[in-house]
Formats: sequence, structure tokens, C-alpha cells
Amino acid sequence: MRDLTALPKAHLHVHLESTIRPGTLRELGEANGVDVPGEPPVFDGFRAFADFNALVRSCLQRPEDFERIAREYCEDELAQGTRYAEVTFTAASHGERLGDLEMPLESVLKGLSTTDLGWRLLLDHSRRRPVERAERTLDLALKYDEVFAIGMAGEENHSLRPFATVFEKARAGGLHLLHHTGEDAGPDSIREALRVGRTERLGHGIRVLDDPALVAEVRDRGLALEVCPSSNVTLGLVPSLPEHPLPRLRDAGLTVTLNTDVPSVTGANLAEEYARVRDAFGYDDATMADFARASVTASFAPEATKKAMLRDIDAWLTPAAAG
Repeated sequence: MRDLTALPKAHLHVHLESTIRPGTLRELGEANGVDVPGEPPVFDGFRAFADFNALVRSCLQRPEDFERIAREYCEDELAQGTRYAEVTFTAASHGERLGDLEMPLESVLKGLSTTDLGWRLLLDHSRRRPVERAERTLDLALKYDEVFAIGMAGEENHSLRPFATVFEKARAGGLHLLHHTGEDAGPDSIREALRVGRTERLGHGIRVLDDPALVAEVRDRGLALEVCPSSNVTLGLVPSLPEHPLPRLRDAGLTVTLNTDVPSVTGANLAEEYARVRDAFGYDDATMADFARASVTASFAPEATKKAMLRDIDAWLTPAAAG
């Protein structure tokens, strides 16, 4: 079996605030007067995770905090063989909390620019939060060229319909739309993300299997799924990794990419996520290369980056690469 760290990968679904190194989080918490538990709690659903995530966010208060986590994120991605990443950040929420709408985003952009990792930034917004904050998210996205998309996250029982005008403005401004959907809600959530949200990939999307007609639509449209197996298990959405629907998604002819979502919570970076999937389902090197190719093809990376990565994925599969 080939070294999965050496496999060139694109990372399409990862939340910056959930990539913070444990030692960094403790240091930031101490510096900013926040009591950080030694280990993440055991989650019994999405709401418990959201509460823990709020504690993590409260540790981020100064410009140097945001710059540091972004810089360390890039360093960690490069160490695991990631060549290109589309990073999600909840900029407007931090800006409102700290009374400076642009500071968190500008600091993150500064931190992301310190290494050789290829990246683009997506600004997300919780479905539970007001439309007015989504408008501020859109304003930030349109102001900074490094932001290529906006997307909706959070509990999917909250409808996307109140945000329809935001999506229209985003498209008119040249932004992409990438929403969480089909994670903790079923096919109706995915249909709404497609029809109202105009999503260009499915963030998670595992519940598409609940509706064969929807599977056919997603497959025929060539929409990729941003599948995050360890996250689904950690957040209690799937009982265990061997029970994850990943193989059935592939068997249905869907485009599946592998991602971490919240690596600081699951304990798996992207290379480790690939390894967990390989071990759980007995996939060979060619299949793992297919996952990597799908991530590159489904990305919004520059065409030159895509071509170089696809070439290097092929090279990873050559007999010499097996060591």
C-alpha cells in the first residue's frame, strides 16, 4: 500500500475554527480568559457540537489569534499532503462578536498567505442566524477577492428560503454557492439546497440515498458530495465508520470526495481520514487515487493547479511510488 500522505489531495470541506491544534487552543484560552476542557466532550448530536464550537470560537479574540490558527492550519495541511484547500470561516459571526466586522477575516487572510498551500476561502453562515448577518457575510465576501463562495451551515431543519435574496445577490456578484445539506436532514433538505440555494456541491449529502430519484438527479448533474466520514460518526449521525454509507454512495455512481469537516474534534487530519476509509472498507490504492482525483476535479482551483495535481496523482500510482 502506498503512503497516503504522499498522495496529492484537495480538501473541500473543513471549518477553520475546527482545525485548531489542542495546544494552541489551550494557549489562546488561557490568554483570553476562557476555560478550555482537556478533551472535547462526547457528542450526542449536532446541538452538543455547536455548543462546544461556541466555546472554541470564544477563544479567538485578537488579530494574532486568527492569524495564528490560519497559519498553523496551512502548515498542518501541507504536512499531510494537501496541495489545495477550500477553507470555511464564519467571518461575520466573529466580527459582530468582537465589534470589528473586518478584523477576523483580514487576520485569517494574512495567516493563510504565509505558506505555499494553494487555497480559497468560503464564508459560511448558520441557518439559525438572522438574514441580516447573512447580508453582512455577503458584503464581506464581495469585498475580498480571496473569498470565492458563501454557504449555509448549521442545523438543516432551518429553511434556506429566507436567504433566497442573499443567494441571488451572491450569484450576481460572481460568488459560488456551497451549502451544507443532507447531513442531519433528508432529501427535502437537499432539494431545497439545489432549488433555492443553488448549491454547486453537496456539503455532506449522505442522506441523498434516502431518495433514488434524487440520487439520479445529483448523479446526472455531476454534483460532487463533500463526504466527511469521521465527522458523521463523531457527531452521532452514523453509528460507526464500517456502517457509513460511503460505499453505497460510490456504488450509486455519485462523485464522492473525502474531507475532515472538524479534524480537531475527530482526531483525524485529511491523510488520516483517507487511511481510516481505506482500512474500514478495504479499498486499494487505485480507489484512494480516485477519491483524490474527485476532490481535485470538484474543486474551484485554477486549471493549472488541477492539471498539475491530476498528473501527480497518476505519478503516485506508478510502480516506483509503491516503494
